[in-house]
Amino acid sequence: MTSFMQLRIPNAKLAFFSRTSRVPLYRIVLSFPQKVFFCTAKYSESEVDGSFSLRLVPPTLVAAEKEEAKAVLTLFLKKQGLSNALAARAINRSESFIEHLVSRLHSVHKSRYLVGRELTTLEIRDALIPYLEALHEEYGSILVDVVESFPNPPVVEKIEETVEKVPIPVTPASPPSAVLDSKKLKALARVTDIGPTGKLPPHILYLVELGMDIERIRVITRKFPAFAYYSLEGKIKPVVEFLLDLGVPRSQIPTILSKRPQLCGISLSDNLIPTMTFLEELGVDKEQWAKVIYRFPALLTYSRPKLKATVDFLYEMGLSAECVSKVLTRCPNIISYSVEDKLRPATEYFRSMGVDVGVLLYRCPQTFGLSIEANIKPATEFFKDKGFSMTEIATMVSRYGALYTFSFAKLVLKWEFFLTMGYPRTELVKFPQYFGYSLEERIKPRFAIMTDKGVRLLLNQMLSLSEDAFNKALEKKLQKLIDS
Repeated sequence: MTSFMQLRIPNAKLAFFSRTSRVPLYRIVLSFPQKVFFCTAKYSESEVDGSFSLRLVPPTLVAAEKEEAKAVLTLFLKKQGLSNALAARAINRSESFIEHLVSRLHSVHKSRYLVGRELTTLEIRDALIPYLEALHEEYGSILVDVVESFPNPPVVEKIEETVEKVPIPVTPASPPSAVLDSKKLKALARVTDIGPTGKLPPHILYLVELGMDIERIRVITRKFPAFAYYSLEGKIKPVVEFLLDLGVPRSQIPTILSKRPQLCGISLSDNLIPTMTFLEELGVDKEQWAKVIYRFPALLTYSRPKLKATVDFLYEMGLSAECVSKVLTRCPNIISYSVEDKLRPATEYFRSMGVDVGVLLYRCPQTFGLSIEANIKPATEFFKDKGFSMTEIATMVSRYGALYTFSFAKLVLKWEFFLTMGYPRTELVKFPQYFGYSLEERIKPRFAIMTDKGVRLLLNQMLSLSEDAFNKALEKKLQKLIDS
């Protein structure tokens, strides 16, 4: 029987060597406590505990969101260097992790689901990408193993022969990129360092009092180790008090710091306040700073040339100063879109369709953050395949800018149900907002009630009216039928 020597390295490789055959065998095993594996999964920016039940979400919506989560994970893995084939294989082996991602969506946006509001592609991406990035920071090159074996620790076996025919000494394996480097390890240790007084460091206690648990602080530190070294009085507290003075609710501070911990390292007098003044000159409504910062705290960390380049582009597209102000206030993350790589190519594409780009930028700037190849073109082709002309598609996009922000899977589900309703296709040209309503919570129930009454309303009347106005419209239509 072949005997083995085993070298155990925490959170790293276990190297095995055969003493008799001189053939080195390697068994890659990630060894870590279950608590560590789930720590990042527990974290969410919405302050919820992840207890939202999948049973509250319609199966058709869950299926659509699984496809959306798969698309996000696929793009993320490809961004890390995986080929199309390897990324696809990883997705096929990651059913449990995909379900976990969907469950996370439901926890992060619990309030949205309770009122029947579905998430757009961008909202799903914004909820999942930071989480995947945090996992990548923690597990590095073995992220795929983590994903495929979720919720269990990954075990990947590999056996290979060596050309050398001499004994190979057992030596410690080099730590893989998944092992946190010494800088991160020191920073993480500082988070839970108990001082001579028997207490945590002052800045950690202050953050805990703000509502940040230790695990969330550790997640931030993994992503940004410098955060653990920021002083309480010189860095963290002044920024927190500044945000509170702006009107930011105390409950939102943990989310803001989680999204952009770098804020605590920026000088108030030299950078933050001057940047805010500059943005106000560019059009940001100073009365709305609390909402703007919560929506996109990174806004305050961009350079002035970057900020000005985006605003200049908006003016170039024909937006008035008032419209620019509203765009920056409602969608501050438009600043993060590259003018040359995102905004201008999207503008050229929509112009080629016949869309009024200025109107679309004002109504739904988020559309310009989508990938032309992965999101925008497929949506256009979808509607063309269903018989819509390019002019009709342009009209739909102009009337409902968010049309392209919904996932392909959701468009398919709603289109298929639309075909059963007996409305002409022109109703969707007149009212493309149909695709923004929840299929299970709004469209199907309203259609069933209307059908039971034996009357027919216009598509926009059926969906856009309030409950009371909807019932009155049905009664009026019914009475009209009786009278005739």
